[in-house]
Amino acid sequence: MQALQKNTRSPVNTTLAPGLCRRAAVALAGLSLAGAALAWEPSKPVEFVVPAGTGGGADQMARLIQGIVVKHKLMKESLVVVNKSGGAGAEGFLDVKGAKGEPHKIIITLSNLFTTPLATGVPFNWKDMTPVMMLALDQFVLWVNAESPYKSAGEYVAAVKAAGPSKMKMAGTGSKQEDQILTVGLERATGTKFIYVPFKGGGDVAVQLVGKHVDSTVNNPIEAVAQWRAGALRPLCVFDDQRMPYKEKITTTMSWNDIPTCSEAGVKTDYVMLRGIFMAPGVTPDQVAFYVDLLNKVRATPDWKEFMEKGAFNQSAMTGAEFAKWLTAAEATHRTLMTEAGFLAK
Repeated sequence: MQALQKNTRSPVNTTLAPGLCRRAAVALAGLSLAGAALAWEPSKPVEFVVPAGTGGGADQMARLIQGIVVKHKLMKESLVVVNKSGGAGAEGFLDVKGAKGEPHKIIITLSNLFTTPLATGVPFNWKDMTPVMMLALDQFVLWVNAESPYKSAGEYVAAVKAAGPSKMKMAGTGSKQEDQILTVGLERATGTKFIYVPFKGGGDVAVQLVGKHVDSTVNNPIEAVAQWRAGALRPLCVFDDQRMPYKEKITTTMSWNDIPTCSEAGVKTDYVMLRGIFMAPGVTPDQVAFYVDLLNKVRATPDWKEFMEKGAFNQSAMTGAEFAKWLTAAEATHRTLMTEAGFLAK
C-alpha cells in the first residue's frame, strides 16, 4: 500500500514569487484534501463474522476488537459481532465468500480456514476471500483438571498408556479441526490413544474439563486462563518449540513462561494457530487499507497489549504479500498434517 500512497508530484518551486508560492501551496492543499475525501470508510454498520462458537478464542478476540473500537471511537459506524459456526465454520466462510465486493463485512479466521475445506470438501479456499492482516498466532496447551494427580505431561501420557487405547477422553473444538489434528499428533508422538470428544467452542471445552467430564484438553491459553487462575485447571505443557515469553504470574506460583514445552516434557509435537482478518472477494485496495489502518490502531492500544499478554499470544503480525506467502505455506502444512491423519475429504 505504501507504493500507492507515494507522492509522485514534484516539490513546490520555492524560487517562484511569493504570491505564486501561496497560490501553489493552496492548490496542493486542495488536492490533498480532495484525496483525503476520496479515502474509503464504512457508510453503514460492519458485520464482524466469527466462524466459531461463543466463548472460544476467536470469539473473545473479535469481541475485544469490537470493544476497543467503541472505547477509542475508531470507527464512525458500529462493528457487530455475529457467530456463524455451522459446518465447522463453513457457514461463516461461505457467507463472506458470497458477499463479493461488500466492504461492510469482515471475518476473523483461525486455522479452520484451512482445515474445514480440506476435511469437508466444502467449496471454499482462503484465496476466495481478501487477506487483510495476521493479528497474532495462538498457542496450544495441554490441560488437565487441577484435582487430577498428573503434575507433568510425561506423567499424564504414562497414565494414558497404562489405561489402554481409547480409555481417556480428550476434548477439543470441532472434528478434524486444529484440536483433533493436534491430538492425533500427540498420539503418534507418544504411542497413546484418546477418545476425542468434539465441542462447538473452546469455552465449552474448558467447562467440560472443569466438570471432569473429560480427562484433558488442548485449549488455547485465552480459553482456559480464567479457570487456571481460579485453580480449577492445570497446564502441563505448551505445544511449541520454545516457552511462552510472558513472565508475569497468572497464579500465585506460575506464569506462562513457567509452563514447559511439550518437547521438554518428552512429548515432541508442536502447532500454532492463525488469528487473522479477511474481507470478501472483490473489495478495493482503499477498503482493505481502511481495515489495516483500523487494526493497527487497535493493536496500539493498552487494551490489546494486555489481552496479548493475558492470552500468551505470539504477537506476529503481517499484511500484504508477506501474509499471502505465509498463508500459502500454512495451507500446504495443514494438507500434509491432515493427509497423515486421514482427515481429508473423500
